[in-house]
Amino acid sequence: MADDLFPLGEDLTPYRKITSDYVSVETFKGQEILTVEPEGLRLLAETALSDINHLLRPGHLKQLASILEDPEATDNDRFVAFDLLKNANIAAGGILPMCQDTGTAIVMGKKGRRVWTDGQDYAALAEGVRDAYERRNLRYSQLAPIKMFEEKNTKTNLPAQIDLYEEGEDAYKFLFMAKGGGSANKTFLYQGTPSLLTHDRMIDFLKEKILTLGTAACPPYHLAIVIGGLSAEMTLK
Repeated sequence: MADDLFPLGEDLTPYRKITSDYVSVETFKGQEILTVEPEGLRLLAETALSDINHLLRPGHLKQLASILEDPEATDNDRFVAFDLLKNANIAAGGILPMCQDTGTAIVMGKKGRRVWTDGQDYAALAEGVRDAYERRNLRYSQLAPIKMFEEKNTKTNLPAQIDLYEEGEDAYKFLFMAKGGGSANKTFLYQGTPSLLTHDRMIDFLKEKILTLGTAACPPYHLAIVIGGLSAEMTLK
């Protein structure tokens, strides 16, 4: 679509059904309307954040397992992959999360025009986030400013970052993330001039900046370099 700012490819994500409760279809002016109760949103957020911290998708596990049989993998590669698989197995028990940094809850929702709620979507989703962190062994990471140089843990992992948009027809689609702080601490935005847009200057610039990252974030590192974008604010968002 020409008006789609960030077009996506086909969604091949495997989904599972949580419940048939809290959603129904009504008719208004000859159109079918999907109604969603607040408890449905709360349950969805709680389940999603619990799953994120305890479960890896089958495709991810398959990739890790393939390293063990890869003839090009080093002994160190296999050691790390095997350790990650053991960690995933322990976390899948639902007691200990797969990482001690259980993240800031980030929720993005796209609500179709024929989806009706009671208008308290943010509150219901935030309640689900709180319940996930309080009922599981998940670390509270959110600090509230008390004074300029004083902070206090909220003990609920709230506030969550929740962005809701109106888009589409009769579906309410969500993306949930538990965003760790290490990668955020190693995220940088540089606004250069057109003089950087040559091969050699770009390579030198990237090498200089990458070397400043250090080793303070949790391994293994995945580096992403993005060139271009819209405003600085949207690029970081």
